[in-house]
Parts: sequence; C-alpha cells; structure tokens
Amino acid sequence: MKSIRLIEGKERSLLRRHPWVFAGSVARGKADAGETVRVEAADGRFLAWGAYSGSSQIRVRAWSFDEAERIDHAFFKRRVARALALRQQLGIFAAHSSGVRLVHGEADGLPGVIVDRYADVLSAQFLSAGAERWKGAIADALLAATGLQHLYERSDSGVRGLEGLEPVTGWLRGGDSRTQGDVAGRTEVTITEHDWRLTLDVAGGHKTGFYLDQRDNRAAFARWVRRFGLKTVLNCYCYTGGFTVAALAGGAEQVVSVDSSAPALARVQSHVALNGFDTARSQVADADVNAFLREALKAGRHFDAIVLDPPKFAPTAAHAERAARAYKDINRLALKLLAPGGLLLTFSCSGGVGAELFHKIVAGAAIDAEVDGAILQRLEGAPDHPTTMVFPEGEYLKGLAILKAA
Repeated sequence: MKSIRLIEGKERSLLRRHPWVFAGSVARGKADAGETVRVEAADGRFLAWGAYSGSSQIRVRAWSFDEAERIDHAFFKRRVARALALRQQLGIFAAHSSGVRLVHGEADGLPGVIVDRYADVLSAQFLSAGAERWKGAIADALLAATGLQHLYERSDSGVRGLEGLEPVTGWLRGGDSRTQGDVAGRTEVTITEHDWRLTLDVAGGHKTGFYLDQRDNRAAFARWVRRFGLKTVLNCYCYTGGFTVAALAGGAEQVVSVDSSAPALARVQSHVALNGFDTARSQVADADVNAFLREALKAGRHFDAIVLDPPKFAPTAAHAERAARAYKDINRLALKLLAPGGLLLTFSCSGGVGAELFHKIVAGAAIDAEVDGAILQRLEGAPDHPTTMVFPEGEYLKGLAILKAA
C-alpha cells in the first residue's frame, strides 16, 4: 500500500475527520489516479485511507479513518447500505416522492459520488478519481441494494476535469432492457413529488436530471401561496417549472416562468398540463432574468410572489465578491417588483457563498430597494442532501423566505 506523508501540523483536519487533503499539505508520496493510499502524519501515525488524485488540488479524498478497514468491494457495499438506510429512515421515497437522493458524496462517506433515484432509474455522477476507479463496484452495490436494473451515468460535470478525467455519459447498467420501444422515451422518467407529477430526462437534464434538493421548499411555497392568498407569481430561473407547479397547486391564478432555455420552458407547460392545471394560467418567457426584471420594473408590473433560484454564481470562495454583486442586483429588482405583503423565495446554490454572507447580500438589496420584510424561514436542501458535522462544505443550498412589509 502506497503512503502519503503530510507536512507537520497539517494532520489537524484529518484528526477532525474532514475528508480532504490538499496538495500543499503533502510532504511526500504519490500514487496512480484513484489508487487507495495510506495517509500518515509527519511522524508516521495512521490518519486515513484515501483515494489519490495527482491532478487535483484536493490531492487525497478520505474513504475511511479506521486503520483496520479495507477499501474493497465489501467496503462500498457497506457504505451504500448505510446511505440507503438513512433515506429509509427519512421516509422520503414512500411518503413524498419517487425521486430521492441516495448518495450525497462526502456526507455519505463516498467522496465524488452522487446518486439520485428517479422512479425505476438511478442516475449517478462519479466526479473524483477514486469514484472513477471504483465505479463498477459502486454501481453493482447500488443495484443490489435497491433491486433496480437501470443506472445512467452523468459524469459530465466540469469538476471531473480538475481530477484529470474526461466526461462520460450513458447507460452504465441495464440500458438495453430499458431502451426498447420509443426512442424518445429511452431516458425519460416520470416521478411523483408530493401530489404532483414531473418529468425529466436523465440524459439531458441538469445535474443528474432534476433538482431534488428543492423538494421541500417547493412544498413549502405551495403552502405559503395558499395561506397568504398570493395570486400572481413570477418564477425566475424556472428550469422545468417545479416552483410553477407548486404555485398553481397553492391556488395562484397566474404564474410567469422565466428561463433562457426553450426546451426547459416547453417542459414547464407540459408539467402544468400533466398536473391538470389550465395552461392559460401559465405564461413562459424565454429571456435573461436580469433583463426581464428590469423591463418588468419599467413597465410598472408587480407580483404577489417571486422565486429566485439562479444557477451557481460562485463555485468557490474566490468568486464570492463578483457573485455577491449579481445576487444583490437580482434581489434588489425582485424586492422592488414584489407587491406590498408579497413573498420572496430567494436562493443561492453557490458553495463559495455561505448562509451568513447570503443573508447580508439580500439585506443589502432590501436597503437599496428601500423596502423591509420579515424572514419567515431560512431554507436549505432537502434532508436526503445531508450536511455533516465534519464537512460543512456540503451545505451548498441556502435560501430565505421573506414576507415584504405591507
């Protein structure tokens, strides 16, 4: 077994069981991409077993802190079983949705592995050198534990490039048995979420196909729309319209959904019809959100509720300052467009922008917009996207539900 020796004093994070070892912490040692290495303190003490990546600034991602543990097929079976047991405890799949995140990377002890279940299909991302090296074992463990047959790989994130890996997409397991019949339906899946039906394409959708992390926030939005009698809703960066369906389910009379993707907007309208709502209550706009907000403000429009769920503006803390300006601008415009007593749901999925900073940005936007409001709730990802005590970096999605002062 190859060893990685750390610089003296650099073992502290591993002693706290943080799973990352950065290149600047390594005194000596190297291995093949994804190979399991023994990570040692400067004095030779065992710290962790991890997967080596010579291309990444995260030089080692820890699999285990137990010296007696072996990183083999049985290890991955145990880790997958543990992840699925948590989801079973949460009761998400049975009670709320046929879409659920089964593996959430470091939070489930499987760095670089993301797995979502959409009805009878698993959609997975293998984003690290270690995940790539053990991909076959992980795939087999997933299918054995779930009893499913179909696993689609969506390892096309730019993160793989940092690990020296090429993008990979396609059926990893069971594609032949699912691709019979209509070609257009081969990678299409329909899931239930609460009382709604939603469709997605595991091959072409964002991430693994859909944003399951917003599941509980969509349900909360539907409740708030009904509770406060919100009739006109603007859904910005709407993607395929999850919040649009939620607004209509809550009783909204008119929803405007804005995105720069025509295929996503087409799916918005199909979702409206699929859930039995009158499509006349749903309008879509193929537009840049910032420009749309400015034009709406010039036209004197107002909305009872606005959702801002933008893409990642700050992938790392180094991008936070530029991202802060972008977040502040769209929130300022939205708060101006919001009717008195209206509701704003605003989100950031940027890992480089923490919850405290995001709150400050939105507060600054409110000051510039010359409005005040009450924070009804701080929002986060659904519980099948856990954040662990030792890996706070996993808390990427944060949001605020704000009721504008009347």
